Amino acid sequence: MVSSSARDVDEYLAAVPAARRDALTRLRELCRAELSGFDEVMNYGMPAYQRDGAAEIAFAGQKRYISFYLLRTDVRDVFAERLAGHDMGKSCLRFRKVDSIDFDLVRDLLKATAATRGPVC
Repeated sequence: MVSSSARDVDEYLAAVPAARRDALTRLRELCRAELSGFDEVMNYGMPAYQRDGAAEIAFAGQKRYISFYLLRTDVRDVFAERLAGHDMGKSCLRFRKVDSIDFDLVRDLLKATAATRGPVC
């Protein structure tokens, strides 16, 4: 994982390659719009969104892809069918090309995360 030493998300986004900045900025905008009541922080060198001190969502520009971390197992389970066609690890949804990011899916995952509370992996 590519880890940043940025102190905040603005600094993080300013340092990412220009080819990925728009997509990462859009992920941030979606997170800020849908995750009401969450705190935006830098966690493990990437932007993260936490509620009650626990990160539930994060994203990062990696060397070969953009990562979207969905840290709620219950939300992953509900969306298993929609996630099946994507490159998904235990908690990391990977988009190898900027134009392959499914922003509608991301928005739905964010809405589901915000709507309920559940276990964080």
